[in-house]
Amino acid sequence: MNARRPYRREGEEARRAALIQATLDCIAEGGPQAATVRAIALKAGVTQGLIRHYFATKEELIAAAHETLMSGLTEASLARLDELPEDPLARLAGFVVNAVTPPVVDPRAMALWAASMQLVPRDAAMRAVHEGTYLAFRDRLEAMIAQALDAAGKTPAPGETRALAIAGNALLDGLWIEASLLPEHFTKDEMKSIAIKAFNRLLDLKLPE
Repeated sequence: MNARRPYRREGEEARRAALIQATLDCIAEGGPQAATVRAIALKAGVTQGLIRHYFATKEELIAAAHETLMSGLTEASLARLDELPEDPLARLAGFVVNAVTPPVVDPRAMALWAASMQLVPRDAAMRAVHEGTYLAFRDRLEAMIAQALDAAGKTPAPGETRALAIAGNALLDGLWIEASLLPEHFTKDEMKSIAIKAFNRLLDLKLPE
């Protein structure tokens, strides 16, 4: 009997993930207001009762969907960095480039993000999720900035890496929104070049392109 428990757990995790994906699909198609329990159940092909088995409220499910979206974007920004040379500047450049190019740059992901943002100011669960995912991304960026500055022989003032990470995060957000909204208005490597040059100015470094 004990040997079956991992399979049951995997099955439950898959069903939970399917409900989250159905929620994201509903939001993508019609905004947060379209993500009703009934619509999510129909999209996932399950009963409404099954949704309540995994999530106490619809708000909890929508918050979980937002966390999945934002965590996925952070993971995509970190993709393949371990394949780069053990060079902090190269790793930071890779992170920056990933954040402003596909698959992170994606019209659907941007639309989901925009839809979720209207809930953050008035929903405590959404605010908590957004705060956690924002800080996770920003803290990772700050660590990479600190390592890159150290590798370049620069000693930042107290609190400077935090300020640089906040500015850098805002820079990446802006480029990500533009590239996701109007991808046809940018050439293949334009956003990559813009992001690297902007970070070079921000950090007074020479990141590899």
